[in-house]
Amino acid sequence: MNQKTSTNRPSGDPHPAIRTLNLDAARTFVAICDTGSFRRAAARVNRSPSAVSLQVGKLEEQLGVRLLHRDARRVRLTDQGEVLLGFARRLVGISDEAMAVFHGSPLSGSLRLAAPHDLGVSLVPGLLRRLAETHPRIRVDVRLDSSETVQRLFVEGDVNLALFNEAGSPLVPARDLFSEALRWLMRDGGRAVEQDPLPLAVAEIGCAWRDAALGALEGVGRAYRVAYSSDTSMGQVAALRADLAVAALPGSLADRDLVEVPEHWGLPPLGRTHIYLADDGSDTAKAFAALITPDLRSIAPTPPTT
Repeated sequence: MNQKTSTNRPSGDPHPAIRTLNLDAARTFVAICDTGSFRRAAARVNRSPSAVSLQVGKLEEQLGVRLLHRDARRVRLTDQGEVLLGFARRLVGISDEAMAVFHGSPLSGSLRLAAPHDLGVSLVPGLLRRLAETHPRIRVDVRLDSSETVQRLFVEGDVNLALFNEAGSPLVPARDLFSEALRWLMRDGGRAVEQDPLPLAVAEIGCAWRDAALGALEGVGRAYRVAYSSDTSMGQVAALRADLAVAALPGSLADRDLVEVPEHWGLPPLGRTHIYLADDGSDTAKAFAALITPDLRSIAPTPPTT
Protein backbone atom coordinates (compact mmCIF):
# COMPACT_ATOMS: atom_id res chain seq x y z
CA MET A 1 0.00 0.00 0.00
CA ASN A 2 1.43 3.33 -1.06
CA GLN A 3 1.11 6.23 1.38
CA LYS A 4 1.26 9.80 0.16
CA THR A 5 3.25 12.23 2.23
CA SER A 6 2.44 15.93 2.02
CA THR A 7 5.36 18.38 2.12
CA ASN A 8 3.10 21.45 2.02
CA ARG A 9 5.26 22.73 -0.82
CA PRO A 10 3.36 24.52 -3.59
CA SER A 11 3.16 22.39 -6.72
CA GLY A 12 5.55 23.37 -9.43
CA ASP A 13 8.13 24.87 -7.02
CA PRO A 14 11.39 24.11 -8.84
CA HIS A 15 13.64 25.68 -6.20
CA PRO A 16 13.07 24.09 -2.77
CA ALA A 17 16.35 25.56 -1.51
CA ILE A 18 14.82 29.06 -1.36
CA ARG A 19 12.44 27.73 1.29
CA THR A 20 15.30 27.86 3.80
CA LEU A 21 15.28 31.07 5.82
CA ASN A 22 18.40 33.18 5.47
CA LEU A 23 20.02 33.57 8.90
CA ASP A 24 21.38 37.05 8.14
CA ALA A 25 17.91 38.19 7.07
CA ALA A 26 16.43 36.73 10.26
CA ARG A 27 19.02 38.62 12.33
CA THR A 28 18.22 41.84 10.49
CA PHE A 29 14.48 41.32 11.02
CA VAL A 30 15.04 40.86 14.77
CA ALA A 31 17.15 44.03 14.85
CA ILE A 32 14.35 46.01 13.17
CA CYS A 33 11.82 44.70 15.68
CA ASP A 34 14.12 45.49 18.62
CA THR A 35 14.98 49.04 17.51
CA GLY A 36 11.77 50.05 15.72
CA SER A 37 13.71 51.57 12.84
CA PHE A 38 15.44 50.48 9.64
CA ARG A 39 18.16 53.06 10.22
CA ARG A 40 18.97 51.92 13.77
CA ALA A 41 18.74 48.27 12.77
CA ALA A 42 21.23 48.95 9.96
CA ALA A 43 23.71 50.33 12.52
CA ARG A 44 23.28 47.22 14.68
CA VAL A 45 23.89 44.71 11.85
CA ASN A 46 26.54 46.86 10.12
CA ARG A 47 24.62 47.29 6.88
CA SER A 48 23.23 50.28 5.04
CA PRO A 49 19.51 51.15 5.51
CA SER A 50 18.90 50.34 1.84
CA ALA A 51 20.48 46.90 2.26
CA VAL A 52 18.31 46.26 5.31
CA SER A 53 15.20 47.28 3.37
CA LEU A 54 16.22 44.96 0.52
CA GLN A 55 16.70 42.06 2.95
CA VAL A 56 13.21 42.54 4.37
CA GLY A 57 11.73 42.82 0.91
CA LYS A 58 13.29 39.51 -0.13
CA LEU A 59 12.12 37.90 3.11
CA GLU A 60 8.56 39.08 2.49
CA GLU A 61 8.74 37.85 -1.11
CA GLN A 62 10.04 34.45 0.00
CA LEU A 63 7.31 34.00 2.62
CA GLY A 64 4.58 35.56 0.52
CA VAL A 65 3.34 37.80 3.34
CA ARG A 66 3.80 41.35 4.55
CA LEU A 67 5.87 41.45 7.72
CA LEU A 68 5.98 45.13 8.61
CA HIS A 69 3.83 48.25 8.48
CA ARG A 70 6.00 51.27 7.71
CA ASP A 71 5.11 54.91 8.29
CA ALA A 72 7.04 58.15 8.80
CA ARG A 73 7.55 57.67 12.55
CA ARG A 74 7.88 53.99 13.30
CA VAL A 75 7.87 50.43 12.04
CA ARG A 76 5.17 48.05 13.32
CA LEU A 77 4.79 44.29 12.97
CA THR A 78 1.92 42.76 11.04
CA ASP A 79 0.24 39.66 12.45
CA GLN A 80 2.43 37.52 10.20
CA GLY A 81 5.47 39.49 11.33
CA GLU A 82 4.65 38.64 14.96
CA VAL A 83 4.64 34.97 14.03
CA LEU A 84 7.98 35.19 12.23
CA LEU A 85 9.63 37.13 15.06
CA GLY A 86 9.38 34.18 17.43
CA PHE A 87 10.99 31.84 14.91
CA ALA A 88 13.66 34.42 13.97
CA ARG A 89 14.70 34.95 17.59
CA ARG A 90 15.07 31.21 18.08
CA LEU A 91 17.09 30.80 14.88
CA VAL A 92 19.46 33.64 15.78
CA GLY A 93 19.76 32.44 19.38
CA ILE A 94 20.62 28.87 18.39
CA SER A 95 23.20 30.12 15.89
CA ASP A 96 24.85 32.40 18.47
CA GLU A 97 24.81 29.63 21.06
CA ALA A 98 26.51 27.24 18.65
CA MET A 99 29.18 29.80 17.77
CA ALA A 100 29.81 30.46 21.46
CA VAL A 101 30.50 26.75 22.03
CA PHE A 102 33.28 26.72 19.44
CA HIS A 103 34.52 30.30 19.66
CA GLY A 104 33.42 31.33 23.14
CA SER A 105 35.49 33.62 25.32
CA PRO A 106 37.57 32.04 28.10
CA LEU A 107 36.85 35.10 30.27
CA SER A 108 35.01 34.18 33.45
CA GLY A 109 34.13 35.73 36.78
CA SER A 110 31.42 38.01 38.10
CA LEU A 111 30.21 41.43 37.06
CA ARG A 112 28.18 43.71 39.35
CA LEU A 113 26.24 46.23 37.26
CA ALA A 114 24.09 49.12 38.44
CA ALA A 115 21.75 51.16 36.23
CA PRO A 116 18.64 53.32 36.63
CA HIS A 117 15.26 51.69 36.00
CA ASP A 118 14.75 53.19 32.55
CA LEU A 119 18.07 51.95 31.20
CA GLY A 120 17.43 48.66 32.99
CA VAL A 121 14.35 48.22 30.81
CA SER A 122 15.52 49.76 27.52
CA LEU A 123 19.26 49.18 27.17
CA VAL A 124 20.54 46.65 29.70
CA PRO A 125 18.58 43.54 28.52
CA GLY A 126 20.07 43.66 25.03
CA LEU A 127 23.55 44.18 26.39
CA LEU A 128 23.18 41.27 28.82
CA ARG A 129 22.00 39.04 25.99
CA ARG A 130 25.00 40.01 23.90
CA LEU A 131 27.36 39.48 26.85
CA ALA A 132 25.96 35.98 27.35
CA GLU A 133 26.59 35.24 23.69
CA THR A 134 30.16 36.52 23.63
CA HIS A 135 31.27 35.72 27.21
CA PRO A 136 29.00 32.96 28.47
CA ARG A 137 31.12 32.26 31.56
CA ILE A 138 30.61 35.70 33.12
CA ARG A 139 27.97 35.84 35.86
CA VAL A 140 26.14 39.15 36.14
CA ASP A 141 24.40 40.68 39.13
CA VAL A 142 22.22 43.69 38.26
CA ARG A 143 20.98 46.40 40.60
CA LEU A 144 18.43 48.99 39.42
CA ASP A 145 18.09 52.26 41.33
CA SER A 146 18.14 56.02 40.81
CA SER A 147 21.04 57.55 38.88
CA GLU A 148 22.28 59.18 42.07
CA THR A 149 22.32 55.86 43.93
CA VAL A 150 23.95 54.10 40.98
CA GLN A 151 26.87 56.53 41.13
CA ARG A 152 27.13 56.19 44.91
CA LEU A 153 27.27 52.40 44.61
CA PHE A 154 30.14 52.73 42.17
CA VAL A 155 32.06 55.16 44.41
CA GLU A 156 31.66 52.82 47.37
CA GLY A 157 32.94 49.85 45.35
CA ASP A 158 29.69 47.91 45.51
CA VAL A 159 29.51 47.58 41.69
CA ASN A 160 32.10 47.15 38.95
CA LEU A 161 30.21 49.10 36.35
CA ALA A 162 27.71 51.97 36.47
CA LEU A 163 25.47 52.95 33.57
CA PHE A 164 23.43 56.06 34.34
CA ASN A 165 21.59 59.18 33.15
CA GLU A 166 22.77 62.62 34.22
CA ALA A 167 21.64 66.10 33.20
CA GLY A 168 24.56 67.80 34.96
CA SER A 169 28.11 66.78 35.72
CA PRO A 170 28.48 63.16 36.88
CA LEU A 171 29.60 62.47 40.43
CA VAL A 172 32.23 59.98 39.23
CA PRO A 173 34.75 59.90 36.36
CA ALA A 174 32.75 58.47 33.47
CA ARG A 175 32.60 58.25 29.70
CA ASP A 176 29.87 60.31 28.00
CA LEU A 177 28.23 57.83 25.61
CA PHE A 178 25.61 60.07 24.04
CA SER A 179 23.16 62.84 24.86
CA GLU A 180 19.85 64.27 23.74
CA ALA A 181 17.73 67.28 24.62
CA LEU A 182 15.27 67.17 27.50
CA ARG A 183 11.87 68.59 26.56
CA TRP A 184 8.69 69.56 28.36
CA LEU A 185 6.14 67.06 27.05
CA MET A 186 2.36 66.99 27.36
CA ARG A 187 -0.60 65.20 25.85
CA ASP A 188 -1.48 66.57 22.43
CA GLY A 189 -4.47 68.84 23.06
CA GLY A 190 -4.19 68.32 26.82
CA ARG A 191 -5.04 70.96 29.42
CA ALA A 192 -2.81 70.00 32.35
CA VAL A 193 -0.37 72.73 31.32
CA GLU A 194 -3.07 75.33 32.01
CA GLN A 195 -3.18 74.55 35.72
CA ASP A 196 -1.52 76.65 38.41
CA PRO A 197 0.53 75.37 40.13
CA LEU A 198 1.85 73.33 37.23
CA PRO A 199 1.20 69.58 37.74
CA LEU A 200 4.29 67.46 37.14
CA ALA A 201 4.89 63.77 36.49
CA VAL A 202 8.32 62.94 37.89
CA ALA A 203 10.53 59.97 38.69
CA GLU A 204 11.85 59.08 42.12
CA ILE A 205 14.19 61.31 44.11
CA GLY A 206 17.70 61.03 42.70
CA CYS A 207 16.56 60.91 39.06
CA ALA A 208 18.52 63.34 36.86
CA TRP A 209 15.42 64.27 34.84
CA ARG A 210 13.46 65.05 38.00
CA ASP A 211 16.27 67.27 39.29
CA ALA A 212 16.48 69.08 35.94
CA ALA A 213 12.72 69.75 35.91
CA LEU A 214 12.44 70.99 39.48
CA GLY A 215 15.65 73.02 39.25
CA ALA A 216 14.51 74.74 36.05
CA LEU A 217 11.11 75.67 37.49
CA GLU A 218 12.53 76.86 40.78
CA GLY A 219 15.12 78.90 38.89
CA VAL A 220 12.39 81.01 37.26
CA GLY A 221 10.05 81.02 40.25
CA ARG A 222 7.35 78.95 38.54
CA ALA A 223 4.95 77.28 40.99
CA TYR A 224 4.50 73.52 40.58
CA ARG A 225 3.19 70.44 42.36
CA VAL A 226 4.14 66.79 41.97
CA ALA A 227 0.93 65.24 40.68
CA TYR A 228 2.32 61.81 39.73
CA SER A 229 5.52 59.90 40.43
CA SER A 230 6.93 56.69 38.99
CA ASP A 231 10.25 54.85 39.00
CA THR A 232 10.26 54.68 35.17
CA SER A 233 9.67 57.12 32.33
CA MET A 234 6.90 54.85 31.05
CA GLY A 235 4.96 55.63 34.20
CA GLN A 236 5.41 59.33 33.51
CA VAL A 237 4.31 58.82 29.91
CA ALA A 238 1.13 57.11 31.16
CA ALA A 239 0.36 60.16 33.31
CA LEU A 240 0.89 62.45 30.33
CA ARG A 241 -1.38 60.38 28.10
CA ALA A 242 -4.07 60.66 30.79
CA ASP A 243 -3.52 64.46 30.81
CA LEU A 244 -2.70 64.43 34.52
CA ALA A 245 0.54 66.39 34.22
CA VAL A 246 3.45 67.58 32.10
CA ALA A 247 6.95 66.11 32.39
CA ALA A 248 10.59 66.73 31.53
CA LEU A 249 11.61 63.80 29.32
CA PRO A 250 13.98 63.07 26.42
CA GLY A 251 12.62 64.56 23.23
CA SER A 252 12.77 61.17 21.50
CA LEU A 253 9.75 60.07 23.59
CA ALA A 254 7.49 62.54 21.75
CA ASP A 255 5.05 60.89 19.35
CA ARG A 256 1.60 61.47 17.90
CA ASP A 257 0.02 61.61 21.35
CA LEU A 258 2.82 63.35 23.25
CA VAL A 259 4.04 66.73 22.03
CA GLU A 260 6.39 69.42 23.23
CA VAL A 261 4.73 72.09 25.37
CA PRO A 262 4.32 75.19 23.16
CA GLU A 263 6.71 78.06 23.88
CA HIS A 264 3.92 80.49 24.76
CA TRP A 265 3.43 78.66 28.06
CA GLY A 266 6.81 80.01 29.11
CA LEU A 267 8.35 76.87 30.61
CA PRO A 268 12.11 77.21 31.17
CA PRO A 269 14.70 75.40 29.02
CA LEU A 270 15.97 72.08 30.37
CA GLY A 271 19.32 71.38 28.73
CA ARG A 272 20.41 67.89 27.75
CA THR A 273 20.45 64.46 29.35
CA HIS A 274 23.51 62.25 28.99
CA ILE A 275 24.11 58.54 29.35
CA TYR A 276 27.40 57.89 31.12
CA LEU A 277 29.45 54.76 31.74
CA ALA A 278 31.88 54.25 34.61
CA ASP A 279 33.86 51.02 35.06
CA ASP A 280 36.48 49.90 37.55
CA GLY A 281 38.90 48.62 34.90
CA SER A 282 38.30 44.94 35.67
CA ASP A 283 38.33 42.50 32.76
CA THR A 284 34.63 41.69 33.16
CA ALA A 285 33.65 45.36 33.26
CA LYS A 286 35.74 46.10 30.18
CA ALA A 287 34.15 43.16 28.34
CA PHE A 288 30.69 44.59 29.05
CA ALA A 289 31.75 48.13 28.16
CA ALA A 290 33.06 46.94 24.80
CA LEU A 291 29.52 45.93 23.83
CA ILE A 292 27.94 49.30 24.51
CA THR A 293 28.94 51.46 21.57
CA PRO A 294 27.14 49.46 18.85
CA ASP A 295 24.04 49.05 21.01
CA LEU A 296 23.81 52.74 21.83
CA ARG A 297 23.83 53.53 18.13
CA SER A 298 20.59 51.56 17.89
CA ILE A 299 18.79 53.55 20.60
CA ALA A 300 20.23 57.00 19.90
CA PRO A 301 17.55 59.58 19.12
CA THR A 302 17.28 59.23 15.36
CA PRO A 303 13.94 59.80 13.59
CA PRO A 304 12.52 56.42 12.49
CA THR A 305 12.77 55.92 8.78
CA THR A 306 12.70 53.20 6.20
